[in-house]
Amino acid sequence: MDNRAGEMQVFLRVVEAGSFSEAARLLRMTPSTVSKLISRIEARLGVRLVERSTRRLSLTPEGQIYYERSQALLHDLDEVEQELAQGATTTGGTVRVNIAVALGVLGLEPLLPEFWRTYPNVVVDLSLSDEIVDLYLDRTDVAFRVGALPASGMIARRIGIARRKIVAAPSYLDHHGIPLGVDDLSRHNCLGFNFRRLAPVWPVRESGRIVDRAMTSSLLANNGETVRRMALAGVGLARMGDYHVRADIAAGRLVEVLADVVEPDEEQIHAVFLGGARMPQRVRVFLDFVVPRLRQFLDGEA
Repeated sequence: MDNRAGEMQVFLRVVEAGSFSEAARLLRMTPSTVSKLISRIEARLGVRLVERSTRRLSLTPEGQIYYERSQALLHDLDEVEQELAQGATTTGGTVRVNIAVALGVLGLEPLLPEFWRTYPNVVVDLSLSDEIVDLYLDRTDVAFRVGALPASGMIARRIGIARRKIVAAPSYLDHHGIPLGVDDLSRHNCLGFNFRRLAPVWPVRESGRIVDRAMTSSLLANNGETVRRMALAGVGLARMGDYHVRADIAAGRLVEVLADVVEPDEEQIHAVFLGGARMPQRVRVFLDFVVPRLRQFLDGEA
């Protein structure tokens, strides 16, 4: 492993001291060692960082960029080490989070007690909704979104994949029969949502393409948890994310149907947010803590 952080520290001291000799004195190194180290950085980058022709050192345009970026990187490194050393008790503020109901209840909420043990001064302002919110208008810091992302200026971290399964309670199947093909869906009560599509259809993948199958439904809900509860009650078939019904299938409360007929139906899940390099520390630590653990949850590891 290289020592680029150490090289950056020497480079910053050279710039701030204005000369190799003064930087060497402050660092308790020889001027030749400092000069060789700066030359090594320049050779690795393939650019000149410092103009040596004047009595006082001056930065090239590339050197100015390297100086500014090095300052930011070393500042972030100091913050990380301070948080770990102090038990992260200095990081505080409010993180406003929007997440789909099922993913929030099953995936995010169980993570929060451990998060607060690490970051006790961070307040999580949590909204559970399957509706898509506008991060600007709703003053949301982080939104977890299921499905394709529209083009925008937001930054996204991919979390994983939700694999849709068609499920029903054994009591419903006993009474209405088991669908054997996608054409059978028109004869079943297919519980749906009222926000994703205007037409009452289920997108089903057949022969490598998505086909919208018309459905008849006694329920159109704005969240997956309501649909799940009605499926458990034997009201109809439900098309749900695998993480949402994983425990119900394992316990026999719900049964997957058409698994050998319908091709894999997947949707990407992302965390989207604003800020980039200037992201507030409270948001950064929340994402760094939650995202890898949600990935494990979606993979069935938690």
